[in-house]
Amino acid sequence: MTITVTGATGHLGQLILRELQGQDVRAVARRPEAISGVEARLGDYDRPETLVDAFAGTDTLVFVSASEAGKRTAQHRAVVDAAVEAKVGRIVYTSITLADTNSIPLAPEHKATEEFIKASGIPYTFLRNNWYFENYTGNLAGTLEHGAVLGAAGDGRIAAATRADYAAAAAVVATTAGHDGKAYELGGDRAITLSELAAAIAERFGKPVVYRNLPVDDYAAALESFGVPAGFARVLAEVDATIEHGSLDVVTGDLSRLIGRPTTTLAEFLQTL
Repeated sequence: MTITVTGATGHLGQLILRELQGQDVRAVARRPEAISGVEARLGDYDRPETLVDAFAGTDTLVFVSASEAGKRTAQHRAVVDAAVEAKVGRIVYTSITLADTNSIPLAPEHKATEEFIKASGIPYTFLRNNWYFENYTGNLAGTLEHGAVLGAAGDGRIAAATRADYAAAAAVVATTAGHDGKAYELGGDRAITLSELAAAIAERFGKPVVYRNLPVDDYAAALESFGVPAGFARVLAEVDATIEHGSLDVVTGDLSRLIGRPTTTLAEFLQTL
């Protein structure tokens, strides 16, 4: 069985490839030359003409969602169309929590993609990933320097897990039977608040860190001041506003059941940094 992983140079794609070591696996990426150890093919979501050849001979396509919010609907439609033309046997798609009903601003593109896949007639599994712990540690040095985690999520809870946990689940679904037609709501075994995140960072690194809850406009402005493009900063701030109202407070146990162990805790994750 040939498994093809898209977005294979991205953070999640690389981890999925690692989990699939020893399988008949192929990597697809915009820069296939950056990949070693497995067959790599050019496949660019913005260049649909590259995708059919990239997917040829694929039994299971692990379709890692694109990273550019606002562009994904067209990009993902191109992937699904190419999968149909290439006669892909099955699609495993990395979606978002409660994609078909969630108020979070990132959900509509994922909902549309799920609908494209369903309409394609290709057997599918949706991996509806919650947040990554890594979302909050990309600028850990700045967090420690300023002693604050910023956000607009209030006391909303987030069922976050590590990218490695989500990658392990993707590998399980890609290599085992019984998942067709299912949508797994994946996330950590325990949801956390951003205040709890700040406290855990403070304990791990022995420095004072607090959570500063900001109005949405102020949080968007703060993100812009850190170099985030204005449009995306606004999206991230509006995401936080929905978190306050429960958009990511979804604990189902699906992730731990798939990977056969408890999900990585926040404290365990921080110990790796």
